[in-house]
Amino acid sequence: MRKFFVGLLLLVAAALVGLAVWEPLTAKAPAAPAFQPTDVRIARDGFGVPHIFGKTDADVAYGVAYAHAEDDFATLQEVLAMTRGRTGALLGTDGAKVDYVAALLGVRETTARDWPRLPGDVKALFTAYAAGLNHYADKHPDEVRLSGLFPVTGEDVVAGFVLRSPFFFGLDSVLGELTEGQPLGREGGPAIDVTGKVVPRSDTPLGRDPGSNGSNGFAVAPSRSTDGATRLVSNSHQPWTGGVAWYELVVHSQEGWDFAGANFPGSPYPFLGHNKYLGWTNTVNRPDLIDVYRLTLDESGEKYRFDGAWRPLEKKRIWLKVKFGPFVLPVPRTIWRSVQGPVIKNDKGAFAIRYAGQDQANMVTQYYRLNKAKTFAEWRAAMAGQGVPATNFVYADAKGNIGLFYNAMFPDRQPGFDWRGIVPGDTSADLWTKTLPFDRVPALVNPASGYVINANNTPWVAAGPGDELDAAAFSPLLGIEDDMTNRATRLIALFEASGQIDEARLKAIKYDTTYARTGYAKAWIDKLLALDTKGDPALAEAQALLRKWDWNLDGKGHGDALALMVLRPAGGAHYQRRAAPDPRTVLKEVVAHLQEHFAGLDPKLGTVLRLRHGEGPHRVDLPLDGGNDTVRASTLWDVEPDGRLKVRHGDSFILFVTWDKAGRVHSESIQPFGAATTRPASPHYNDQAPLFVAHRLKPVLFDPAALKASGARFYRP
Repeated sequence: MRKFFVGLLLLVAAALVGLAVWEPLTAKAPAAPAFQPTDVRIARDGFGVPHIFGKTDADVAYGVAYAHAEDDFATLQEVLAMTRGRTGALLGTDGAKVDYVAALLGVRETTARDWPRLPGDVKALFTAYAAGLNHYADKHPDEVRLSGLFPVTGEDVVAGFVLRSPFFFGLDSVLGELTEGQPLGREGGPAIDVTGKVVPRSDTPLGRDPGSNGSNGFAVAPSRSTDGATRLVSNSHQPWTGGVAWYELVVHSQEGWDFAGANFPGSPYPFLGHNKYLGWTNTVNRPDLIDVYRLTLDESGEKYRFDGAWRPLEKKRIWLKVKFGPFVLPVPRTIWRSVQGPVIKNDKGAFAIRYAGQDQANMVTQYYRLNKAKTFAEWRAAMAGQGVPATNFVYADAKGNIGLFYNAMFPDRQPGFDWRGIVPGDTSADLWTKTLPFDRVPALVNPASGYVINANNTPWVAAGPGDELDAAAFSPLLGIEDDMTNRATRLIALFEASGQIDEARLKAIKYDTTYARTGYAKAWIDKLLALDTKGDPALAEAQALLRKWDWNLDGKGHGDALALMVLRPAGGAHYQRRAAPDPRTVLKEVVAHLQEHFAGLDPKLGTVLRLRHGEGPHRVDLPLDGGNDTVRASTLWDVEPDGRLKVRHGDSFILFVTWDKAGRVHSESIQPFGAATTRPASPHYNDQAPLFVAHRLKPVLFDPAALKASGARFYRP
């Protein structure tokens, strides 16, 4: 019996050892990409922002990877693990969900097919970027979090683009609702009947909160400037840490690639910013780019009816790798696919998904071509390549051109189906296979008003009364949203009231903290004020504060903290097209929170709303202003043990670009924390935070001569 138990213990021990080591042992690391840089230098300015210099564009991409790894290697590894289906092995259950989605969408199959088709210079860029990451990993093996993750390849990096791209226009919501068997949320665009006519509808979307990603962008033409300058403001609202947090950089190549802006972890180039000649920023747009098909299955559940015949569903068994403590467990799952696309089965049936940009990697080429464009014509030609499935582009250039481009890969849908709902999956009549050309995209160029704006609102409001696009000229089949945000309402009002605009006025507009007394915000406050609070003195006191509130979250008036907290649930519901919450419940919860942690209902806004980052001697803890849907955005927060609201999402990378009357470029920028957000020992962990909370900016130093004169530190990776 003793031998039996000893043997059993040895067997259990062997099994546990196996669970601890099997995943990295079975991970197939590819061969390292063959790239040797010719001449790469990195310069760090006074705020630690990397300026990368190279003989070739590929040299620069190599340096971009190395510099970013110096500042945030931990996050880069999480992004790379996604591309290999190993996020679960790194992060546990939540990571395994990402791996499941990557397999469901066929990310690696798409990348394997498209990688050989990419232009040679694009492949060289991504190969060099991967080599830069591998170089850093080789030099810092103690920082590698997952055995067998390196070396990575250019194809791995491209896979990250393919995976994350559709989540910027709401694929996460659709996947979640179908997986849970919940009703699908309201889609963008006007409701349509089967003839394609517009009909009324009710006013019922990467990282932790993809549905809250947003941004402001605006541009001012010389005709509207006091000094004849052209100005562009990039004001993105993204998470402050993680895989879609902005990383600022400047690049200079002897092949003509000069650009200042920001990217996400896992990108060899900036996604927005400027060169000498032109620039752009992006804001999330939310058209209907996803269609869901109801499939008719046979009794086996493995065949579906299509055009009068039964077709087999594509079936694939996958093994998710899920970390539990020191062990990684293999979890089996089956993924399905029909002619329309990925299939999800739930208690209500089987549903196929088709979305813009599905099964293609062309976005990696488009962003590179945009970076290299030197004229408006070259930039528009790059846009016409249509690789980026969705996102608004707000454009400006040294020649004085400005514009808003509602970029989207609109499905070429046929009339006769309710594209806002679930469409039949048994016919090819509603199976679109093409997207509409770029000239069908709504574009507003050089309006007479002299400005364009977007704040995640409908493109039909972008330049002020009399200068807008005609919504009636665009088919409802496109699914273009008609939503308005408070930020858009305020921006239009501010620009319309401002006359000629100088730099100071433009900055005042960007840092506006006011709610318009219209739209969902007014309707929500009215509901709160209409509540019967007899017998509840605290709720009555809250109502009295809200009645006197000045509708400005600048932190100077009474009731700001209360208004901030009661408005966020309504703003989130409005933005994500969900039903509004119960007003009494919201008011009671906010009142209870303020009473418990602040001994009253009217603490100063800056006492409650905080920029907090780090621990111990590296910690910053500073007051913030703005709200969920103000132009100065403090969008989402975590409630700390002391009751303070630690902002994690909102105004992130901010960039002001000016081309003066002579066409010379100058820019300023700021981030919430610093250039090295995961390196507490770095002097650039939090060094921008005091400027950020004070509405101040720092120089970009785009001119290499100015960079050198500033005393920047140069080195080779």
